[in-house]
Amino acid sequence: MQIISVGELKANFSKILNLVQNQKEEIIIEYGRSHKKIAKIVPFEEKKSKRKFGQLKGKIVISDNFNDEDEEVNKLFYESEIFPK
Repeated sequence: MQIISVGELKANFSKILNLVQNQKEEIIIEYGRSHKKIAKIVPFEEKKSKRKFGQLKGKIVISDNFNDEDEEVNKLFYESEIFPK
């Protein structure tokens, strides 16, 4: 992990990005006379996770009446002020 100033970052931006990308180096950026640490540049890592079809098989139970309509719910929807008869 390297620590650099804002001025050095401005002067060598492309080189620093190459360092981060190719060598997986983390860079901390300092600002001002007090050398206050203000930011960190880290390599970007894309997370590639493939979904596996059927991975929850046997772990989830869906009841047989899952798609059945409920009269009380239908009444709330279809006989309300929004959908008057």
